[in-house]
Amino acid sequence: MYIEQGYKGKTKGLWKYFILPIGFILLIVFNYIAVKYSPISVDQMMDQLIEQWGRNTVFAFNLLQLAVGLFIVFGWTKIVHRQSITSLTTARKKIDFKRIGFSFAFWGLLTVILFAISFVLSPDDFVFNFKLRPFIILAIISLLLVPLQTSFEEYLFRGHMMQGLGLLAGNRLIPLIITSVLFGVMHMANPEVETLGYGIMVYYIGTGFFLGIITLMDEGLELALGFHAANNLIGALLVTADWTVFQTDSIYLDISKPELGWDVFVPVLVIYPLLTFIFAKKYKWKNWKEKLTGKVLKKEELTPEQLTDNVF
Repeated sequence: MYIEQGYKGKTKGLWKYFILPIGFILLIVFNYIAVKYSPISVDQMMDQLIEQWGRNTVFAFNLLQLAVGLFIVFGWTKIVHRQSITSLTTARKKIDFKRIGFSFAFWGLLTVILFAISFVLSPDDFVFNFKLRPFIILAIISLLLVPLQTSFEEYLFRGHMMQGLGLLAGNRLIPLIITSVLFGVMHMANPEVETLGYGIMVYYIGTGFFLGIITLMDEGLELALGFHAANNLIGALLVTADWTVFQTDSIYLDISKPELGWDVFVPVLVIYPLLTFIFAKKYKWKNWKEKLTGKVLKKEELTPEQLTDNVF
């Protein structure tokens, strides 16, 4: 019933669901073309900006643009669709913050463990980079802006776009595929793509599918919100590299030679299926085929109670 939450909006015309996504996609395309045909590489651009403004300032600016996007999505939902943020988030009567917390804590802890294993196996690949003052500033920026940045991506792709495409297509599979692929395409201008090649898109698109699957199976964004926030927050604070989109004053720097290796494919082939299995067991997911590929109910098939929206 998550996609059907879109019926709770009191606006007419499904086309209004696609103004924000199309606008955002056009910005992505413009950014990609600008980067692709720029006389200097993405790495050189980043180096110049960091040299001029500092790592924390560049990091904050990059996050702030997407953080503002979250409030645009919220404003569009409330003003144009006249739909509550709760029904954009979940099919439950209220947002389940325990789910967000569990997903955040579980993936955050697992991320630290996986890094520790990598450090033990290849200690020469990492340099201790901790500097108290820059790190405190980084931590403040990250705690304030990273959850807003990741939430914007979730609410735009797995929320706003997922519901709109689902209502338009009348099934769940099409929005799952389209939002997952577009989520990956969104990252095409990242410096990682220039450094590692288009093979890295397997990771980005695979992550999109993982987040889309857990959203549809759990009938809400909560697990995806927690996972995404932990992934970016822990990554920004714990370890970064000079060739990634997040170049921060993290505790460690990865100085290994960048290459498209096993670590790109293991999350998609091993870790994400394992996480999906754990979530499925904890939250007792059933009817996989129906929830992932089944039809979306028509508005007239819902009861008045099912169409009643929340205030928030």
